[in-house]
Amino acid sequence: MSAPTKGQARPRDVMEGYALVAVSFLIWGLIGALVRWVTMPESALNVLRMVIGAALVGALFARRATFAEVRRRDVWPNLLLMGAFSASTILLFFVAMRLTDVAVGMFLLFTSPVYVALLAPRFMRQPVDRVVYPALAIAVAGMLVILLPGLLGVGGLSLLGVACGAATGFLYACYALVTKRLTGRARSTTIALAEMVIDAVLLLPLGAWQVFGTGYDITRNDVVAAVVLGVVCTALPYVLYVEGLRRVRVEHASIIGYLEPVSAPFYAYLLLGEAPAPTTVLGAVLITVAGVLVIVYGQRETPVGPDAGDAGS
Repeated sequence: MSAPTKGQARPRDVMEGYALVAVSFLIWGLIGALVRWVTMPESALNVLRMVIGAALVGALFARRATFAEVRRRDVWPNLLLMGAFSASTILLFFVAMRLTDVAVGMFLLFTSPVYVALLAPRFMRQPVDRVVYPALAIAVAGMLVILLPGLLGVGGLSLLGVACGAATGFLYACYALVTKRLTGRARSTTIALAEMVIDAVLLLPLGAWQVFGTGYDITRNDVVAAVVLGVVCTALPYVLYVEGLRRVRVEHASIIGYLEPVSAPFYAYLLLGEAPAPTTVLGAVLITVAGVLVIVYGQRETPVGPDAGDAGS
């Protein structure tokens, strides 16, 4: 790879960024299998995972500097906005899944890279990276191949469910863009910790009502799943994702995000015994090709942030 031009990130930093983002999405692919393993309402399970994740990240990384960053005028409004986008995406995604089905909900959520590709050049004030468009087309094709059996099997669709699903794609894109902007103003652990806390607070009323208002009894499996989700699928990947996002273009990160729905069926096979369909394997190949395109041919990111190059500091 040729040496970066002035203002570009070092190749090693960029490759580490891609790796951090990819690992994050591969870990998040485990969430679906864990959610299906238990019966606890999804909002309550999300509150527990956020609380556990925030407690762990806070215990390891919260320092006086963390609270100083949160109070800065150029940081806290963006943190609140990021948390609002994140919590809204989570809530509307589960509504869409219940009113439509898994295939439709997943497809609508992962329209987000399209919005990111369209909005990022203006929002981030950076030149368009032309490789994003063919890579995005290949990734969307891979996603369609994976979900085609489910999409063809859907009968009547709830208009409210489709509307909620469509909103998740746009909101998730807004979340990624705001988070990217925050990486230039605060440390990765500060951003990740704030997101988990805000998500827990915003989702708590619904989660509490779904458990206590309905008389639901929390099971042992619920507790085990909440701990695994909190430690493995929240605390770790949230910090890794934000640090990776600091080092790579947000459009590239959103395309690599297609690894999440690709990995989910394989986790379902390992944990639940559900074998992936041939279309899933083919879609996974296409999405992998899209990821390779942005990594090999994509434009490099300009280093940003108070701890650029210092993962998880």
